[in-house]
Amino acid sequence: MKILYSEHAKKRMKQRGISELEIEHILNHPSYIKKSFEGTKEAFGEINNRQVKIKFIKTENYIKIITVM
Repeated sequence: MKILYSEHAKKRMKQRGISELEIEHILNHPSYIKKSFEGTKEAFGEINNRQVKIKFIKTENYIKIITVM
């Protein structure tokens, strides 16, 4: 599935040293996913012993990453 990144997400990924490959790994192997508000979801995972949260929207055709914390 195609993954799109908002400009905000790209900025946060750069600030936090998180790559697209790491985002894909968490989306494919999350510790857990929970529903958030307004149709968004949050995926939680770990990268280099650091907890990461990815806020995203999933449609039939793509996943859009909103932010990475």
